[in-house]
Amino acid sequence: MKKSYTSSFKAQVVLELLKDEKSLNQLASEYSVHPNVVREWKAVALKGFPALFERRDTLTDTTALHEQQLQDLYAQIGRLTTQLVWIKKKSGLDPDKA
Repeated sequence: MKKSYTSSFKAQVVLELLKDEKSLNQLASEYSVHPNVVREWKAVALKGFPALFERRDTLTDTTALHEQQLQDLYAQIGRLTTQLVWIKKKSGLDPDKA
């Protein structure tokens, strides 16, 4: 049966490996993980590093887009409310007049 490890465990092992205080084999032995598995985790981590910094830019863009959409929606609510009041007034269904 294949062992599965949590992402935090993998990150901890890779972080230890990147510190260069212990060899790959020492860490693999210490954490009871095959050295090839640790090597794969390191490759995945190094490959994913650029994405960590891109997410911040994406988060900023997403936040700005959300704010713009929010402003547009509030403007639309204002227009629709004004139209509704005008229609009620013209149709004679305005409850405030009755």
